[in-house]
Amino acid sequence: MPELPEMQALAERLHDALAGRTVAGVEPLHFSALKTVDPPATDLIGRRIQSVGRRGKYLLVVTDGPRLAVHLSQAGRIELEDPPKRTRPKGALLRLLVTGGPALLLREFGTERKAAWWVLAGDDEGPLAALGPEPGSDAFAELVRSGSDRRRLHTLLRDQRTVAGLGRGYTDDLLHRAGLSPFASLANLDAAARERLLAATDAVLAEGLAVERRRSGGLPARLGDHWTVHNRHGEPCPRCGDALQRVSYESHEVTYCPACQTGGRVLADRRLSRLLK
Repeated sequence: MPELPEMQALAERLHDALAGRTVAGVEPLHFSALKTVDPPATDLIGRRIQSVGRRGKYLLVVTDGPRLAVHLSQAGRIELEDPPKRTRPKGALLRLLVTGGPALLLREFGTERKAAWWVLAGDDEGPLAALGPEPGSDAFAELVRSGSDRRRLHTLLRDQRTVAGLGRGYTDDLLHRAGLSPFASLANLDAAARERLLAATDAVLAEGLAVERRRSGGLPARLGDHWTVHNRHGEPCPRCGDALQRVSYESHEVTYCPACQTGGRVLADRRLSRLLK
């Protein structure tokens, strides 16, 4: 799933391509992807695009009327069509046409169909209202420094209602950078560990954003080629050389280094336990 660095860099590219142009057409290409009915999507037509930004993992196209919010979920991607096309590609959900510029095409690969878009009027925050603070903000720093949440760090950091913008990839990497177990809780961290978590979050996201800013156009199907430990179980830890381990779940996995993060302890993995029986 695209996370904060991918979405920030994408928003910057789309702003350069679309800001100042007028919406010439809105083509819903899959009936269930649009999550609002009022205002209608046609209210975007004729509106001038003022900016393209993001909030958490949501892309925001701000016009002088309604705003367009897009969430890519796991397999949604953005393409810029220049020149705009008339066809309906596989997995297409939305095509936004603008005057004198490329069209924005929202597509979703796979079969989940969880990518979505909203048309929001006025002060309506829609799905954005439930988002927590973002990394780098004062509110996030306060959460880390004084919070007493007893959930596992990996769970807490990926909960968009608690922290907006992080997912599995950068959470794996920043916890590795901080030398913290994904199963540790914020409540049990001392002051030094909390500062390491803040510093690691800032550094890992800054590095990720620098890489993502090298891209051009929309967002490709494959992401995460620059992650340090995520999806690299079995490979040598880049810090100590020991083999990276994983904890597998039904829909995802957590990658970590026992030597660097858990005092040498291999975390319980139910799938592995079943295989060994």
